Amino acid sequence: MTSTTFSAQPPQHENAGDTAVVPGMWTARIREAGLRVTKPRLAVLDALERSPHATADEVLSAVRAVMPNITVQSVYVVLHSLTKAGLLRQLDLAHSPARYETRVADNHHHAVCTVCGRIEDVACAVGHAPCLAPTETHGMNIHVADVVYQGVCSDCSAPMAAKATAQR
Repeated sequence: MTSTTFSAQPPQHENAGDTAVVPGMWTARIREAGLRVTKPRLAVLDALERSPHATADEVLSAVRAVMPNITVQSVYVVLHSLTKAGLLRQLDLAHSPARYETRVADNHHHAVCTVCGRIEDVACAVGHAPCLAPTETHGMNIHVADVVYQGVCSDCSAPMAAKATAQR
C-alpha cells in the first residue's frame, strides 16, 4: 500500500451537475505524480471518489457510465498506474477481491462487516505509519502496517439479535 503527503480533504469537483464529473484537483495531482492526464484516469478517480473501497469491476461499471467503450484491461491498467503513482491505495482484504480508495494521505485502517461486507474507514489510534511495531522485522524496513477490524455492523447485528431473542 502507498501513502502520500496530499491533503486528506476531498477534491472539489468541476462541472458540477454534468454526467461526467471531473475532479479539478486530480489534474494537478496526476501531473505531480509524473503521469499524463487522461480521460480514463480522471474517470477512474471520479468513480472512486464517489464509491470508496470499490472493486475493479465496480470501477469499470461506473466508468462505463461515462465512457461506454472503455475496456476491462484499460481500467486495470489505470488502477495499477494510479496505485503505483501513490494516487490510489489498494486494499487486499480477506475473502474479497482487491478494492481501491483515493484516501491515501493518512494512516487509516478499515472495519469490515463479516456479514454484509460493508467497509468503513477507521482513524489510526497512533496517528503515524507504521502504527504497529513488529516484534521481528526479519531484516525488513517496515513502512506500512495494515489493520483490519472485523465484526458485524449495526445494520446486520439488529436482525441477528432480534432472531436470537425470538428463538429463546
